[in-house]
Amino acid sequence: MATLPPHMSEEQIREMIQGPGDVEWAYEMRRHCQEILPGLLLGPLQVSKSLQTLQQFGVTHIVCIRDAKEAFSVRPRFPERFHYMVLDVQDNEEQNLIRLFPQAKQFIDGAISAGGRVLVHCNGGISLSPAFVVMYVMQQHNLSWEDALHLVQNRRYCISPNGGFISQLKEYESIYKARNAVASFPQYQAAATRRKRAAEDDEDDDERAEERKRALVDHDDAMQT
Repeated sequence: MATLPPHMSEEQIREMIQGPGDVEWAYEMRRHCQEILPGLLLGPLQVSKSLQTLQQFGVTHIVCIRDAKEAFSVRPRFPERFHYMVLDVQDNEEQNLIRLFPQAKQFIDGAISAGGRVLVHCNGGISLSPAFVVMYVMQQHNLSWEDALHLVQNRRYCISPNGGFISQLKEYESIYKARNAVASFPQYQAAATRRKRAAEDDEDDDERAEERKRALVDHDDAMQT
């Protein structure tokens, strides 16, 4: 599989969604890692155990996603050579990935922005770690969950997130797009803040007017007695 350029245009991303022409997938390739986006690699545990492979791909950071039952075998192998993030999850359809994703995204963003290269892996690189990578691709390039899934599958054909994870991908699309919509309208936010402050000022003015009115009434009553 050809190495990706350091920066990708929207047109190149669309081509990757439709399917790259440089890949002939073979079964044994599931044991290797693939570069999904520039600086972002996805693969199985086997890759994370090979120092030679990690160095060959220029990996600097590793996201290790594991079921708690796998902690003995799925673990950082070279903590003195690479920066690790370990996420302990349950590899089943009930596991909430959306709650864990922001810290993984922050780790990946920090690594890539510093010129690093990140390997994201679970045990098999089939369901759990691909779900995180699809979320990342989706938000990074403002894609639908389906387009993001197709892009990742076209780089690593063997991925197959379970049904629960697919449901969360759909849910996360709505979440991140809603956040983007709010963030993209700072003028609307500023106007809303101004309206809120104006309303609060009006309420304060009304209260002060009422207080003055009560004071005058009390003063008149006192003068009459």
